[in-house]
Amino acid sequence: MEDRTQAELSYSQAVSRLEEILERIEKGEADIDELSSLVEEAAGLVSLCKKKLTQAEMQVKRITERLEREEDEGPREAPSIEGGAPAESGDEEVPF
Repeated sequence: MEDRTQAELSYSQAVSRLEEILERIEKGEADIDELSSLVEEAAGLVSLCKKKLTQAEMQVKRITERLEREEDEGPREAPSIEGGAPAESGDEEVPF
């Protein structure tokens, strides 16, 4: 499998292909001439999976940090009515 094609694989597809390669090697279905190319392909797939895992981890970390920042900021105040302070329950006066 070419590097260009390998890079287009999803994580699940890469893992599936790794499993296929491992199965062929374990069953002795790969001859000695094919073995080195399968090992090379597997190494590329492992690198691709590591890269995708790192990217996913970084993305989850960014999202988590953003959510924590939003939580620390607390809820935003309700907009005031006619430029006055926000009304509080029970203490409001009716302007008529």
